[in-house]
Amino acid sequence: MAETAVCSLIDKLIPLLAEEVNLLRGVHGEVSEINRELVFIRAFLKDADQKAEVEGDIGDGVKAWVEELREVALKIEDVIDVYIYHMTINHPDRHRFIAFLSKIACFVTKLKPQHHIATQIREIKETIRGIKDRSTRYGFDSLQQTPMSDVPQRWNDPRRAAYFLREADVVGIESPRNELIEILKTHSPERIVISIVGIGGSGKTTLAKQVYNYVKRDFDCHAWITVSEPYSAKELLRNLIRKVYEATEASAPVTIDTMDEQSLTEQLIKYLQNKKYFIVFDDVWYKEFWGDVNFALPENGGRMVITTRKKEVANFCKRSVSSVQVHSTEPGRCCPANLEYWSREIVASCHGLPLAIVAIAGLLSTKNKVPYEWQKFYETLRSELVNHSDLKSTTKILSLSYTDLPYYLKCCILYFGIFPKGYSIRRGRLIRQWIAEGFVKPQTNKSLEVVAKEYLFELIDKGLVEISKANDEGQAKSCRVHDLLHVVISQKMKESRFCRVLSDKSPPFEGVARRLSIIFSSDKNLQETEISGVRCLFMFNGNNEMLNSTVNALATSVKLLKVLDFEDAPCLDHLPEDIGDLFHLRYLSVRDTKVKLLPNSIGKLVNLETLDLKRSLVYEIPASINRLSKLRHLFGWSFVNNTELFSFDRIRGIKIQKIECFKHLQKLYSIEANIDGACTIEELGTLTQLRTLGIWKVRNRDGKSLCGCIEKMKYLESLIVRSIGEDETLDLDSISHPPEFLRRLYLLGPLMTLPRWIMKLQNLAKIVIRFSKFGDDPLKVLGNLHELVQLEIVDDAFVGEQLHFREGVFPKLKVLRLHGLKWLSSLIIEEGALRALEKLVLGPSPQMKEVPTGIKHLRNLKLLQFFDMADEFVASVNPNGGHSYHIVQHVVPFVFFRYADDQVYRLHDSGLQQL
Repeated sequence: MAETAVCSLIDKLIPLLAEEVNLLRGVHGEVSEINRELVFIRAFLKDADQKAEVEGDIGDGVKAWVEELREVALKIEDVIDVYIYHMTINHPDRHRFIAFLSKIACFVTKLKPQHHIATQIREIKETIRGIKDRSTRYGFDSLQQTPMSDVPQRWNDPRRAAYFLREADVVGIESPRNELIEILKTHSPERIVISIVGIGGSGKTTLAKQVYNYVKRDFDCHAWITVSEPYSAKELLRNLIRKVYEATEASAPVTIDTMDEQSLTEQLIKYLQNKKYFIVFDDVWYKEFWGDVNFALPENGGRMVITTRKKEVANFCKRSVSSVQVHSTEPGRCCPANLEYWSREIVASCHGLPLAIVAIAGLLSTKNKVPYEWQKFYETLRSELVNHSDLKSTTKILSLSYTDLPYYLKCCILYFGIFPKGYSIRRGRLIRQWIAEGFVKPQTNKSLEVVAKEYLFELIDKGLVEISKANDEGQAKSCRVHDLLHVVISQKMKESRFCRVLSDKSPPFEGVARRLSIIFSSDKNLQETEISGVRCLFMFNGNNEMLNSTVNALATSVKLLKVLDFEDAPCLDHLPEDIGDLFHLRYLSVRDTKVKLLPNSIGKLVNLETLDLKRSLVYEIPASINRLSKLRHLFGWSFVNNTELFSFDRIRGIKIQKIECFKHLQKLYSIEANIDGACTIEELGTLTQLRTLGIWKVRNRDGKSLCGCIEKMKYLESLIVRSIGEDETLDLDSISHPPEFLRRLYLLGPLMTLPRWIMKLQNLAKIVIRFSKFGDDPLKVLGNLHELVQLEIVDDAFVGEQLHFREGVFPKLKVLRLHGLKWLSSLIIEEGALRALEKLVLGPSPQMKEVPTGIKHLRNLKLLQFFDMADEFVASVNPNGGHSYHIVQHVVPFVFFRYADDQVYRLHDSGLQQL
């Protein structure tokens, strides 16, 4: 832990100190010496971690040495941060120190003793010198070790954690899986509950996931709920409501966010009363859980599976199944003969626990494929597993995988401990916070976001991070860590004081942490917590009293904050007026909160990199924001109340003026182009670093200017353009050389024809065309886009009568949505077209009278859904005489019919059944 605790901080301090050398005239020599000593000490830190792993402990002397070094590193950071803060306060109009070098010497001499930077730096220098001298007493010799490379190494290992194992990758599970499937498929009208019991990592989730995938299609609705600990009964019920509605392609009532527990229970009972449902509750820790969900789940033939580590939880269920040992394998690959012996020894050391096997497999994939290396690894592994129970052995294995990480990845994996156990984190949120923290090391010709994404993929490839939700291209949209690994991370996080988790059940915490995560905690706990040294603050489901206390304390008690994340505090309705005093703030999120206004002082946050206002109530941004020249990500759009689901005006962007100052902006989503008669489009031409652009309220006369700006955005990956109204035609024909990296395109508004330049977008993966009203066959323009994964032509975007998908068209398309094409009467799908299609959504198309016969060619189709189709169309698939029923019966397991009043029906052998 020594390396993790200090090295990343040293990496941030060294360039900062180097920059300040020319500013601190009186202490130039001292700063240079501190810089040299920190570089030298960093080498010893690597040895400290290696020594700890080999010998099992580093001893009290080394622990004291590491703790001393941690304290001085934090003190350096404090001194520098406070120094920069006071420089800014005293020179508010000069954000770059180089502009006032001539005044620094005078200012330093006049500082009060407690803020005397020169004195503090000299004291730090002497402290570091003493630390270096004492390090030799503990036998560190970095010259005898080969230090781990600081350069990220790419992995090619495709393994994921046990939860994501494919059926072909799992052996020894067939018998229990089939037994459970047989129980769940019985025609008993009674509710059946099965409990799978076993220690962490024993394969409970793997078994449940295999069963879930097999039988979920046989039910009207289904849901997978990860419970973990701690949990809130109300949040559990809300999550369950969202999942069962999502399974039927329906929208959950927006009122559930304000319902109490009784109302949520009644809502679930009402929705599930006449449905055959299947629910998996994964990782249940407390027997009280059963009381929270029991009365919300009707006794009408429902089926449930519960996975738990505790037998007392299982005693509340109807049936119990013992844990099953599972092993992962790689089909089609063989272990080299010269490694087979050590492979078997290593696997045997994992005690048959799949999580341990996955972690070890990921770790071994980076080792040289020679017997000596594997023997050395096995001996280290074996020494860690002596005299440990299975559970402790698994955590030791996971600790070894953690220790083997380069330290820049150790900080990244520790970040998962900030979030509650079982929490699924959006990819973008995670990597932007890593960047704000300074964890991401710049690389030539790569943006920080690209490097951070590589860090995340590396952790996924090592089997330490799981993909909890993927997009249609197969990339991670959100991710999490296994609960057992979360335990390991939490312990290491506490040891290094990486973060303090404040909850009603959190254990005592000694010292001050740089990060504070507040999870289901009381206001009293917060008041008793020292927060002045906190750099990052996270709030999870705080009550109004706690939110007010936290918000009011920000500018006075936590002046050095870098990350402030209120995304999981939906009750928040304001930010403090003096938030601009948080000079070091780099990340600010009020996503999904009730915040309506941003204080004018936000313009003082000159270091802000991310401002996330998405789905908040913020509509207008103060003009002072144009001073935020370091801003990289600006998100801001919201739903408009009292509008229909598919209304043109349902979503609005944000009002912002003078955006040309945001030279480093990577994502701008989304702004309104025309504000009170003024147009901001011409200013977009200066934002040449944009990767994502969302622009609302575009007029016809803005088209040429917008096209000219888009051509300058060479790195653009996502483009969303929306006209100012349903009758205002978008003119986007003036682009000659579209951005070559564009992968997602949304055209929302009337188009006379599809722009021909779209044909040049050979990397395009997703296109959404909405409200366009063109008559030409769109496939003439789109048909050669072979990388397309998702195509949506919706809401009167096409007013023609026929769409013809010819053989070979869209070979990678997975999602096709033809929604609201009122004039469409014929859909032709040739054999060999859309061969990868998994989801087809069609309707309302009142002119279409029967199911297209070409659907029978869609052999990979998993979901078929029709909206508000004509009575003749519905009759054609009626099992009682419908001539098209046999077409869909053997093609797709699910056929749904939805109507404007949100009624959903599923096609069964006996006809349509309401869900």
